[in-house]
Amino acid sequence: MQLRCDVSSLRPGARAFCLTLLLAVLTVGGISAQDFPLTVDAPASLEPVAARIRGFERARLADALARAGLAPPADARITLVREDDPRARAAPPWVAAQAFGSREILIFPARIGSYPHDSLETVVWHEVVHLALSTHASGRPLPRWFHEGVAMSVESGWGLDSQVRLLVAAIGDPSLADLHQLFSSDTQPDNATAYLLAAALVSDVRRTHGAATPGAVAARVAHGTPFREAFAAETGEVPETSADRAWAGYRRWASWLPVLTGGGFIWLAILLLAVVAFAASLRRRARQRRRWEAEEAREATEERQRQMRRAELGAIEEELEQLKGDDD
Repeated sequence: MQLRCDVSSLRPGARAFCLTLLLAVLTVGGISAQDFPLTVDAPASLEPVAARIRGFERARLADALARAGLAPPADARITLVREDDPRARAAPPWVAAQAFGSREILIFPARIGSYPHDSLETVVWHEVVHLALSTHASGRPLPRWFHEGVAMSVESGWGLDSQVRLLVAAIGDPSLADLHQLFSSDTQPDNATAYLLAAALVSDVRRTHGAATPGAVAARVAHGTPFREAFAAETGEVPETSADRAWAGYRRWASWLPVLTGGGFIWLAILLLAVVAFAASLRRRARQRRRWEAEEAREATEERQRQMRRAELGAIEEELEQLKGDDD
C-alpha cells in the first residue's frame, strides 16, 4: 500500500495534520512488523522455561500493543527467579511476576497457573505491557487499576471464566475507591477481584472510546497532564463514570445471585423438582394403565373368539351325531 500526501500545496494546519497522520501510520506499521528485542536471563534449572520465552511470537504482542496505542519497550529484560531466591521470598506468594520501570521484569515460574496468571505466555505479555505503558507515560505515575486493566485487556482478552468471576465480584456493588483498596489488600482473593474489575473497566473504555485510548491517555500524562485530567480529555468523562458504566451490567445480573442461591429459592427449586417428578410418575402410571387395559381387551377378544370356535365345533358335532342317528 502506498500513502501519498503532497504537503507543499496544503495550508500550515492541514500540512501538520497530514504529516502527523503519515508518521502515525508509519509508526504503527513498523511496530506491527518488528520482532522487538527481549533478553531472558535464568539459572540453569530454569533454562528450559527461558528457551520457551525466547521462542514466543513477539510480533503478535507488538500488534496487540499497537492496537492499544502503545509501542513495545525498546529493551525488555526478563529474569527468571527460583522460589528459594530472596526476591521470590520478598514477593507475595500469589504474585507470579513483577515489572519495574520500562525495562526489568521478574518472573517466578513456579507460581504460574492460578488466576489471573493462567500461562507462561500470558504472564510475559502482561508484564511487557506494563513496561510499554510506563515507557509511553515517560515514567510518570499511572493508577494501578489502569496499569493492570490495560495489561489484562492486551494480554489475552476475556473468557467465560473471567465473566463468571466478575459476575460474582459485582455482588458487592464495588466503586473505584473499592478497587484501590482491593489492590492494596494482602490477600489473593482481593487482588484477583481487583484484576477482574480493572480489566472490565479498561476493556469497556476501549470499546466505548477507541482501542488506542490507553496509549492516548499515557501520552498526555507523559507531557505533564495529571492522569485524571488526561483520562477526561480522551474520554470526556471521569474514571468513576467509566467504572459505573463498565460494571453496571454485571451489577444487574449479580442482583439475582442472592435470590438464586438463597435458601428460599433452593426449597422452591426442590418443590418444583418434586412436582415435575410427581407429574412424570402420573404419566408413567397412566401409560401403564393404558397398556393393561389394552392387554385385558385383547385377552377378552381372544376369549370370545375361543368361545365362538368352541360353540361352532359343538354345533358341528351335534349335526354329525344327528346325521349318524338318521342313518341308523
